[in-house]
Amino acid sequence: MTLEKIQEGQIFLIDKPLDWTSFDAVNKIRWNIRKTYHLKKIKVGHAGTLDPKATGLLIICTGKFTKKIESIQAESKVYTGQIKLGASTPTYDTESEENQFFPIEHITDELIHQTVQKFIGEIDQLPPIHSALKVDGKRMYELARAGVEVEVKPRKITIHDFKITKIDLPFVEFEVHCSKGTYIRSLAYDFGKALNSGGYLTELRRTKIGEFSVDAADNSPLEKSFFE
Repeated sequence: MTLEKIQEGQIFLIDKPLDWTSFDAVNKIRWNIRKTYHLKKIKVGHAGTLDPKATGLLIICTGKFTKKIESIQAESKVYTGQIKLGASTPTYDTESEENQFFPIEHITDELIHQTVQKFIGEIDQLPPIHSALKVDGKRMYELARAGVEVEVKPRKITIHDFKITKIDLPFVEFEVHCSKGTYIRSLAYDFGKALNSGGYLTELRRTKIGEFSVDAADNSPLEKSFFE
């Protein structure tokens, strides 16, 4: 890999490891490039955040290809994951402890499959309070941690497809194809509520962004030796 190629632009498909932030991956690649080529700076950015507890496709662009980030972010996404029913957490995922509990005895396979249909199409979704969206210049998760009440406004999103792939109560596995701006944590929480219970996200993996697939991911750029 030559410096010229990196500056002209590269797209790296990374399978983000569990507990890494998206910025961890960007910073690692930026550091590897800077150290290998003795640069003070190089443009490196990602095309869509993944939460630390999620794995899967993270697209990282370098050089002139950072201009492509906005168009890649606008593409639809495919995720697989697992929801735990009968409980919820403040962050709607495993980043926080279960703090509310609900009955699940009434939930049947039929009810689950019927309820999924309510989410397909254009819907209004409330983002999680613990999210990176900004209110008055501050990130919502910072305000939530500080105990500040935030008015969350619903956003229009599109769920192109939502399939249940396995039911083993209290756990439900799914695959969802959705538009930009969809919070899968909110989908898990809302799905639990729609079942007259509760729910939160226990696993999440992004498998596609537009035509880019995690099957083509290669984590070599996370190693400095890739650039040497």
